Amino acid sequence: MNNNFNPTELGHSPDALAQRQAELLALLRQAAPEVLSDNQLNFEKLKELLGQERIAPAEHYELNWAGKAAARREIQKTSSHTLRPDANNPASAQHMLIEGENLEVLRVLQKSYYGKVKMIYIDPPYNTGNDSFVYPDDYSETLDEYQKRTGEKNAQGYLNKQSLWKKNSKESGQYHSAWLSMMYPRLYLARNLLRDDGVIFISIDDNEVPSLKLLCDEIFGESNFVAQLTVIVKPEGRRYGFFAKTHDYVVVYCKNHERACLNEILIEGLEHPYSDEFGGFTLKGLRNRNVQAFNSLNRPNLRYPFFVDKANPDANGFFKVTTIPLEGFVQVEASTIDGLQSVWRWGREKSENEKSSLLASEGNDGEIRIFQKERKLSQMAKTVLADKDYISNKGTRELQSLLGKGIFDFPKPVALLELLVTIGADETSLILDFFSGSATTAHAIMKLNCEDGGSRQCISVQMPEVLDEDSEAYKAGYRTIADITRARIDKVIAKLKAEKSDLFNDGAQNLACAHFTLAPSNFKVWRGDVTSADALREQLALFQSTEKAGQAQATDAQTAMLAELLLKHGLGALGVHAISSPKLVAGVTVHRVLMPDDKTMWLCFEPYTEALKDEMVKAQPAQVVLLNSCFVGDKADEQLANLKLELAGLDIGLTVI
Repeated sequence: MNNNFNPTELGHSPDALAQRQAELLALLRQAAPEVLSDNQLNFEKLKELLGQERIAPAEHYELNWAGKAAARREIQKTSSHTLRPDANNPASAQHMLIEGENLEVLRVLQKSYYGKVKMIYIDPPYNTGNDSFVYPDDYSETLDEYQKRTGEKNAQGYLNKQSLWKKNSKESGQYHSAWLSMMYPRLYLARNLLRDDGVIFISIDDNEVPSLKLLCDEIFGESNFVAQLTVIVKPEGRRYGFFAKTHDYVVVYCKNHERACLNEILIEGLEHPYSDEFGGFTLKGLRNRNVQAFNSLNRPNLRYPFFVDKANPDANGFFKVTTIPLEGFVQVEASTIDGLQSVWRWGREKSENEKSSLLASEGNDGEIRIFQKERKLSQMAKTVLADKDYISNKGTRELQSLLGKGIFDFPKPVALLELLVTIGADETSLILDFFSGSATTAHAIMKLNCEDGGSRQCISVQMPEVLDEDSEAYKAGYRTIADITRARIDKVIAKLKAEKSDLFNDGAQNLACAHFTLAPSNFKVWRGDVTSADALREQLALFQSTEKAGQAQATDAQTAMLAELLLKHGLGALGVHAISSPKLVAGVTVHRVLMPDDKTMWLCFEPYTEALKDEMVKAQPAQVVLLNSCFVGDKADEQLANLKLELAGLDIGLTVI
């Protein structure tokens, strides 16, 4: 375990592109080591291995647009920002709401949530020509400095829509390019956060669905395309243009097609009419009904006889079946349809091995048919979602019932998100929505948890975009869209607690949501505002005072530092709520965090003592985090050096910042 502080590894978000490159090289090293030499890829050997002819650069197929190179550079940028917890956050929280620019938030989340998210849902700008979405996407300076320089903050401290979100007009020569440049780095970083079995759902309409599909093919891979769902959002149609448009889309991709796991949906009202010693079942014909595509001519191995014990029906009137001829058993062949001999869905070996799942029944026409016992009460979701609960007006009415009329345009219906979450996640999954809007995703997840006892977690991210003063939302007291997001989550929690009070009385559910704000690092060593030589010299001179002036002793500042330290250690921002109550250890306040394998992390902001070291040796935490300013006096350097040596010998990690 490395006991030395490395600001590249700990203080900043990872380089997402470099991580992806390392993953690909590792795969090639395992599958095709001959194409690598000194860790460099030999493209000619790779082409030879794949049997591909040399293709002229001007002729190969790829998605390109004006600004793609700049968009790729956004992926490589690191972040020195953190997530600052609200001082009034609940002591325990299952969900997170993050207020901040979503690209920067995605960078911050890389350290703690890389490969941990089961499902992502986003409803990004549709690029209609009337929406505003073109972000500045330039964070080479601190966010605070950028906002001050560009005037993004108004007098009340809110972000100005006019400078932060610029309108992308269809008259622009880079209309589609601007949208692609905005989406590319966000989707790339989002892919990193997905688990290998993870899936992403993206709402979109006709304006950019072709571009989105090509973009996702590049980022996720064509083989990882799952489906393009058509959602009927306005059955009567939007009456403009040449057709009355009735639908939008949800584009679905997985991270790894071989590992992807999507769930079927329950069939409402379906019950098992039959039962045996293994439980209930329905009947599903074993004959393949697509006789034109599957018949004895092209699937001869699926054409074989069954033998049926017609003389001994069971209580339901069904007969036992086997693929082995037995005395007294009747032979049954798959039917001949339109002159073609049909076949079974199962091969002979499977049918014999799983014959307990098969039965035969005689129809009114005297024909004996073979059936599979179907025990599922679910089915695959269809690609056309036409339920009345998915229409746009339903989402509008739901939000009105919580916050009033005219607060937010075009919120998604809760039922649609419930369906997508049911398909894409299990009951314990982490789900991310980084275009959160009115928080429909969080609403759906909380509602599902109350209905099925699940422990799904939701991370919602929303830009604090200032509202127009003439809007109904502004008149109602909201100042930013993030205010609306937070208000809905609070209202949903209160509503569900009132409706499901029995769950909460028993402590079975936790609906608490912690609020975080994107902010510059609490620690000067991790901030990106040291750019000039003079500033660097000042930074070095003040290094002993790592924490920002005037904040070290404040309770909210300590909580903010704790949250940041946990993020930098890959434990997640919510981990701050897993911190036990501060404990006096050798007269020093120590914060303890539960880590994997029942290990602990100790964090201390107060002056170091030898007595504290003795307690560390006794308790043997996995990791100790101390501020540089904890070491004071003439022997500060000697104390630190001795502590490093002693803890290293006990395999206790030490980070000093």
